[in-house]
Amino acid sequence: MTEQSQKIALVTGASRGLGAAMAEGLGARGYHVIALARTVGGLEELDDRITAKGGSATLVPIDINDDDAMAQICHSIHERWGHVDLLVHAAIHAAPLAPMEHVDAKDLDKTLATNIRATARLILNTTPLLKASKAGQAVLFDDPEQGDKFHGAYGLSKAAQMRMASSWRDETAKTGITVHMLTPAPMPTATRGRFYPGEDRSKLTDCHAEAARLLDQLPL
Repeated sequence: MTEQSQKIALVTGASRGLGAAMAEGLGARGYHVIALARTVGGLEELDDRITAKGGSATLVPIDINDDDAMAQICHSIHERWGHVDLLVHAAIHAAPLAPMEHVDAKDLDKTLATNIRATARLILNTTPLLKASKAGQAVLFDDPEQGDKFHGAYGLSKAAQMRMASSWRDETAKTGITVHMLTPAPMPTATRGRFYPGEDRSKLTDCHAEAARLLDQLPL
């Protein structure tokens, strides 16, 4: 198999939580996983799990807010593989829950930058790669709790992200890209732990089980 004929999955937020579980599941399903995250140690552990199951991965320690680095990564993907078959956008910034009048300005800025602006730039950079696939697909994740009280900063950014995803889905309906907006069950992730520190995590869905359920919804 040549590199140009490999099935390629690009996964953001791949070092932990749902992103890591999705990357691991895709590796087991025959995809070469390009794993993006800021945490090098988490990426290396992911690589170990993927290769132990016979898969392969390329690790990219990166902050998705770095426009130049993200553009360069996508250019490098084009040069080496020529396409991306599946984009899984799991990277998220979640500020601590707080009443709107208590939202920290720096937390708000980072939330908007990561969840809205970086998502828009990711769409810009990956659309040509997905169009180059025979059947390019993109996955973004909805959160039904985004409108709850104290979720103001996170909620507004997540709502905007889903609106972008909806527009992208409609705009690409006839251009060879299928955009999915999936809703994961509550999982014991670091993000949820930040939101609900006293929650009984034993009642939450395992990330790997949820990733498998979500992947089963896609025509892979």
